[in-house]
Amino acid sequence: MQIANPIYDVVFKYLMQNNDIAILVLSTILEEDIISLDLLPQETAMALEKRTLTVYRLDFSARIKTETGEERHVVIEIQKAKFATDIMRFRRYLGEQYKKGFPVPGEKLPKATPIISIYFLGYRLDHIAVPVIKVLRRYYDAATGEEIPAREAFIESLTHDSFVIQIPQLGPARRTATERLLAIFDQHRKVEGDGHILDVDEKRYPQEYRKIVRWLNGAVCEPDIRRTMEVEDDILAEFEDIERRMAGMEKTIEEKEKTIEEKDKALEKNAKTIEGKDKVIEENAEVIEEKEKSLEEKDQVIEEKDQVIEEKEKALKEKDRLIAELRAR
Repeated sequence: MQIANPIYDVVFKYLMQNNDIAILVLSTILEEDIISLDLLPQETAMALEKRTLTVYRLDFSARIKTETGEERHVVIEIQKAKFATDIMRFRRYLGEQYKKGFPVPGEKLPKATPIISIYFLGYRLDHIAVPVIKVLRRYYDAATGEEIPAREAFIESLTHDSFVIQIPQLGPARRTATERLLAIFDQHRKVEGDGHILDVDEKRYPQEYRKIVRWLNGAVCEPDIRRTMEVEDDILAEFEDIERRMAGMEKTIEEKEKTIEEKDKALEKNAKTIEGKDKVIEENAEVIEEKEKSLEEKDQVIEEKDQVIEEKEKALKEKDRLIAELRAR
């Protein structure tokens, strides 16, 4: 059976707007019994070169029945990303959720409702190769290390559990109910020449999940959905081109920084050479100064010697005069 590819935002939204299917998908991923679920649509438009693609982030208000039979109200936030750079968008959206709170039946003011985040990633993480990652909080006594089973609204409202689904890691090995359900995202099932369509063997898909396959099969014939997928392809291609250009710019910047670093090293080396030359010049100046001082002292000795010679000549002249006088007598 052919189904519309839910990796596309428009198909994903079509899938999750069916409340029964959304409950089935979310309860399977969370491994929780969802009693009621309300879709809280929120759209964020992303402008790109005078064209607009609306990327959907889906928020649900849910009542969950815990293993102890207790009911609790949570917000389930689903975000999809095709690029690793979307992490800042995730952080921004999550901050908005913590800031605004959500209305609770019977309450006048919005409350800081606990949040569960589910991230569908269209790319592989760097270090973890499993398709579904569960990030759960635990309370521990810091002194003993013992786990604390009780839950506090204060802590629940400021921290959250997360589920990370790496779509490229989904494949034929389906170890859990969640992985079996998520087989509808397996990109290895793309129809050749048409990435908008996946070819799914309905008979191999678990009976309890077949209504999901049939629902997505209905989307194949929806012309608006097909057109929107084509628009997403165009915008994705533009994003990929921007990513490539950014990568090229980063490489150029890295090369420039390397060149600058090499020049800085050369300047430092030259500075040391100049410093060494300055030291030699300084030493030469000291030698020259000492030489000049020695010459000055030599000149002074010569001058003193000349004075002695002059005095000697005067004495000799006086002696000659006296001898001449004596002879004349």
